[in-house]
Amino acid sequence: MASPLPVRDGVGATRLRVPSEGPWPTVGAFMAERFFHLDPERLLSRFDRGEIVAIDGSPLTRDTALGVHDFVWYYREPAVEKHIPFDVEILHQDEDLVVVDKPHFLPTTPGGKYLQNSALVRLRNALGIPELTPIHRLDRATAGVLMFSARPVTRGAYQLLFENRHVEKVYEAVSLLPDGWDPRAPALGGSAFPLVHRNHIEKLRGHVCVQVDPDREPNAETLVELLGFDDRVLHTLLRPHSGRMHQLRVHLAELGAGILHDAFYPELLPEQPDDFDRPLQLLARELRFTDPLTGAPREFRTRRTLQDAPAEADSPRPRP
Repeated sequence: MASPLPVRDGVGATRLRVPSEGPWPTVGAFMAERFFHLDPERLLSRFDRGEIVAIDGSPLTRDTALGVHDFVWYYREPAVEKHIPFDVEILHQDEDLVVVDKPHFLPTTPGGKYLQNSALVRLRNALGIPELTPIHRLDRATAGVLMFSARPVTRGAYQLLFENRHVEKVYEAVSLLPDGWDPRAPALGGSAFPLVHRNHIEKLRGHVCVQVDPDREPNAETLVELLGFDDRVLHTLLRPHSGRMHQLRVHLAELGAGILHDAFYPELLPEQPDDFDRPLQLLARELRFTDPLTGAPREFRTRRTLQDAPAEADSPRPRP
């Protein structure tokens, strides 16, 4: 459903579904209850200024009755955001694609506390491409290669690559050495490298962490290879076959090698302000695919490194 409002300052308008009936006499009354954390008069004054519109772009008033419109659009009011002091680096740009190196702590798209401090909004403003849209996403805590579509007419072809699992994704992670680590026979979860870990991951509404159901058929799979280790940390290469939310973080935690500085897995820690000196040690290292428009092979690789990776890592040794 196309928005009746254009992108403004790099941010698209928000669409809100309005119920056709209920205890609210007006759309404004519904929104005042829906956004109870906001000052009601400040919200209603946005109707007076014509800032909340219908699908045809016509402004609603604070007296617009419930049931007249199924959806309304509006711009989120900018919050006082904490600046994320890291830049997005462009790795590649052509008429169809923009590929970037996303830093840790910067979200892919606006949401929650972050609006201007998102990779999408920064890039739209910097490049002057209001149609720019992410083709896939990285967690706010994860750094590395992230790809955007620059033209709606070709966007679907690249999105299908990810939907059909025709993109090879490679990640790196650093974990503390797990309990019982044997440098003479490196292994995780009782299996020697390389190993494949599978489980069933589900995102439940209202939960910040995903849930693992051991009784259901696996829907998430990761190949884990050993890059190296020292006397403190383990450095792994991860090749996910699927793309479930938090998949790599969950899989390493289940194997006893939770990623360094992960506040979600294996245990959800109390929310704390960002510590820019302790980024999650997870990096989207490479993307490879055959271009659906030209048939040419494409490969993009991050220029970032993980700060806690072992400087002089031991090479994995064969079993005696």
